[in-house]
Amino acid sequence: MIWPGEKDAWDIIRSLASKEIETNADAVFDPDTSTYKLTCLGQEVLVSLPDQEISCPSPLGAILVKELGEYSRLSILRHLIHAKALPLSGRLVKPSALPGGDFFSKGTHVLPLDTITNRFENDFDGFIKIGKALGGTQVEYGDASLKLWPFPRIPVVIILWAGDDEFPSAASLLFDSTCVSHAAIDILWSTAMMTIEMMLIP
Repeated sequence: MIWPGEKDAWDIIRSLASKEIETNADAVFDPDTSTYKLTCLGQEVLVSLPDQEISCPSPLGAILVKELGEYSRLSILRHLIHAKALPLSGRLVKPSALPGGDFFSKGTHVLPLDTITNRFENDFDGFIKIGKALGGTQVEYGDASLKLWPFPRIPVVIILWAGDDEFPSAASLLFDSTCVSHAAIDILWSTAMMTIEMMLIP
């Protein structure tokens, strides 16, 4: 299935120099097969220009590019097009605090972070285990937290807080502030969604 916006994205990628994409998106281009290799959430994703196909040999990667294609496919192509070779700022920001971040507070675009809370509020070890299977690393925020890499230039931090008598359990998702240099707000939303959904895989 070709999702809306994909056709134009494929045309743009073919018009760009492969060396430029390799440098900016932290990808690898195979000139023999005209295929880019990109690491997304710890999975090697293959973007074939002749076939206009996005695939992944790993079981988790297959879920990412097939079952979650509505979030991942256009985001992958747009990362190849728009990413820049910039250092991270190290400053974490809420999606709603980004320019245009009110996108995240409207209707179906509100991130379903309650699903993370419900799944892991009593299983922080499971939270960390799944995150590491997705190429993430444990970091020191909240009661449990992970830094994940949905794309090489766009890290995401998910933080869990245990509940108590006064406050319920909660989860939050943060971007490095440089994310807006690599993707439009709708692609950042899709990036957050695919990250959340991958964390919920049984």
